[in-house]
Amino acid sequence: MAGQNLNNDHLKLLNFAPNMPEKRVPPPRRRLLDPEEEALTQEYLTRMRNRPPIPPHQDSEEVAIEKYIGSGVAFVSLVAENLLSHPFIVLRRQCQVHHVSQKYHILPFTLLPAVLNLHTRQGLTTLWKGLGSVLLVRGMTLGVEDLVSKATPWPKEIRTHCSLKHFFQHTLLKCVSLAIVTPFYSASFVETVQSEIASESPGCLDVFREGFMRLLNWGAPAKGRMLPIWALIVPTVTLGVAKYLFGMAIKGAAGKLLHARFRNRHEEQGAFPKDLGQVPTKQDVELTSSIVAAIITDIVFFPCETVVHRLHLQGTRTIVDNLDNGRSVLPILTNYSGPIDCYESCIATEGNLGLYKGFGALVLQYIAHIALIRVSHFLLSELGGVIWKQKKVPPPQDDPNNISPPAISNLTIGRRSYLLP
Repeated sequence: MAGQNLNNDHLKLLNFAPNMPEKRVPPPRRRLLDPEEEALTQEYLTRMRNRPPIPPHQDSEEVAIEKYIGSGVAFVSLVAENLLSHPFIVLRRQCQVHHVSQKYHILPFTLLPAVLNLHTRQGLTTLWKGLGSVLLVRGMTLGVEDLVSKATPWPKEIRTHCSLKHFFQHTLLKCVSLAIVTPFYSASFVETVQSEIASESPGCLDVFREGFMRLLNWGAPAKGRMLPIWALIVPTVTLGVAKYLFGMAIKGAAGKLLHARFRNRHEEQGAFPKDLGQVPTKQDVELTSSIVAAIITDIVFFPCETVVHRLHLQGTRTIVDNLDNGRSVLPILTNYSGPIDCYESCIATEGNLGLYKGFGALVLQYIAHIALIRVSHFLLSELGGVIWKQKKVPPPQDDPNNISPPAISNLTIGRRSYLLP
């Protein structure tokens, strides 16, 4: 009877407040969200559902193939920098020292008729003159830097976050090395611009003999209008160190931009690789930033290079090819007292564009360089894809319907191409 009375009392209470909402206790460990928090949560879940699929993880063999491709492209770039670029350097220097030329060759296509005439009259090797001496001087520069760095406490290389003392010591090392190599650079420069049909072919070691001759005649040159070597050291060292520091800054900035671009692209995809050596590899970023720095540096310092090259050639009685037509030769006769006089004379007689003579050869040089890198990267990627496909062929099975061809769509060897894709 008591239990029945309790039930009746409970029913009376429910009938007394039929419209009263029933309060439910939220489950434990659950926090009620505000409308704004709920909207943010739904937006986050929507983004996670719509994000692109995470790319598959690369195994060790695939990463090894990519590293081989990066090393191969870096080697091709080194060959292009030291060998392929030499004919364009010869054209550029001959245009720079020709102070009475009618054609400035600012655009690349204006050089083609003159180059065709040169090859017709002097042979295919006419633009490869002085290659041996150029390579010897570059090797000598590296050797002198290494020797000076071992004989002094000056560091041969510096890092991004080095001390100010190490930076100035490294800069001083570059200055001393360039000053020692300047006489030999001057002799090598003459070999690259002199005409083959009007001059004797230099020997392999003539660059050292001529360099020592200019070094011994420190204050009194052996020829009339030739500047003493001490007058050439200051502009040569200044130009070399300025190009080196400027190029190093541009390379660092370009590398940071490429890394940031790579990071942002993978964060948008929702997958950031743990190994930064994967695609794009560290070699890719290093190579791309180096070429970008070289292009910008050569463009910025092109007028200064013109002035320094004219000073090196003065008084050497050099006969160069006339690139106005490519059919004749002419002597270079100038009388500059220094870099400032050379700059003012060039502006007064040739105009502002006179400092950019031969700029078209520089454009052709980097077009050929980038084209060679892209072609080599494509060929090496195709070769790597074939090797990877052969390694990924599945073993034969009994049921032919279950056999599927090996897919290489996820292979990242054929990734975004080099040089700012």
